[in-house]
Amino acid sequence: MDNTPAPLAGQAALVTGASSGLGRATAQALARAGAAVALLARSAPELAAAADAVTAVGHHALPVPCDLADAGNLERAVVRVRRELGPVRVLVNAAATDAPGPVCDLTVDAWDRVLAVNLRAVFLLSRLVIPDMTEAGQGTIVNVSSVAGRRGWANASAYCASKFALTGFTQALGAELRQHGIRACVIYPGAMATHWGTFAGEDRSVGEREPRNPRAALPPEMVADFIAWIATAAPELVLDEATVTPLDEQGWP
Repeated sequence: MDNTPAPLAGQAALVTGASSGLGRATAQALARAGAAVALLARSAPELAAAADAVTAVGHHALPVPCDLADAGNLERAVVRVRRELGPVRVLVNAAATDAPGPVCDLTVDAWDRVLAVNLRAVFLLSRLVIPDMTEAGQGTIVNVSSVAGRRGWANASAYCASKFALTGFTQALGAELRQHGIRACVIYPGAMATHWGTFAGEDRSVGEREPRNPRAALPPEMVADFIAWIATAAPELVLDEATVTPLDEQGWP
């Protein structure tokens, strides 16, 4: 019998967009690695179901309904997570939203919400958990971008802008935090077999595209396992970005 402790045993992880898709799969993957996982998303019923799936793996799950565009919600969420699970050692920002359509049809409110969920929430959550990570001398922050964070797509200007910006933010964050033993990594998933298609988030306004063959979409569990590997990799390993795509992405977007 292997008595080796799970790599994240005794650590708290926080995952956004955790009610479905990649976020839910990541919460389960981190739980399998031993973490107690806080799940953040807007939909309370879906979040509760996701938490049950994490608990079924055999670890504690804390569902925290939260509007990521609300700074006060985020601060209260982290306070609750710290109180009930302990200081956050792994933060995975997997939530995203979009406002599809031509630039000239995009409202300021729609633009602001996309940037608030996809970028500002990442900044705010990072700022909230970094002090505890710094004190411990360890931690992992994984920010989920997209292949849309490397090339612009028509009718997805706000989404692409937020994902391009996420790269710069994560690179700057990693440069600041590396000396404190904290890893910051941005990943670029390609098409995934979720209700969001290529996108990883909690809103479903985009993602109605279908891959042209089974090899053109990754199971979210495969990407989630990669995220969990990042969180458990040796601290001496510098891993600041990674692209994860299926064998065949022809026809996307």
